[in-house]
Amino acid sequence: MKKHTSSADAAESPEQLLENLRSLVAEAEKTLGATLAEGAEDRLGDLRERLEAARDQARALFEGARKKVADGAKQADAVIRSHPYESLAVALGVGVLLGALLRRNR
Repeated sequence: MKKHTSSADAAESPEQLLENLRSLVAEAEKTLGATLAEGAEDRLGDLRERLEAARDQARALFEGARKKVADGAKQADAVIRSHPYESLAVALGVGVLLGALLRRNR
């Protein structure tokens, strides 16, 4: 049974993606389990452990990145609220600079 990917599948959360990977590994083990030698089963167990470790690392990295982005957004919000006119001037300057660069390239 082959699952076709669609645009809805592309919007999966990281947790759903990891769960799909886990189910694929389990399905592969079940499919290959009957024909594998004893040593190959040990290798599959090792691969599963490595996959779980990689999943845990990815989750930790994702959580760390999410926390850093949230902290940066809070910090930017505090700076903008404490210096609103300066923030508007900087935004205007950046917009003018980008507009000039884009116009120059065309």
